[in-house]
Amino acid sequence: KSNAIYEAYGEVCREVQRGVSPPVPLHLRNAPTTLMKELGYGADYQYAHDALDGITSMNCLPDSLLGRRFYEPTNRGFESRYGERLQSIRQWREQHGDTFVPRKDKPE
Repeated sequence: KSNAIYEAYGEVCREVQRGVSPPVPLHLRNAPTTLMKELGYGADYQYAHDALDGITSMNCLPDSLLGRRFYEPTNRGFESRYGERLQSIRQWREQHGDTFVPRKDKPE
């Protein structure tokens, strides 16, 4: 049984308790109105299901938290697979940078 998720949850709670509440990035915000679309809500959103390998370069954290890692999987049990997957995602992002690589069977 792993403690890593509890550690991650504790880190997130400590971050929230600091009282800093950065806004949700614009590209992650829903844009149900014309005004919100004009303000850039949802612009440049990358839908991972339309991407090759199901991975995009899109950042989902506010700028002040970019690069922050809350969850660090252990090398025990199934959790080791999560660590391998996270590492492969990081390598993919290093290799592809900010490009969006679409699936071949899906029109752009």
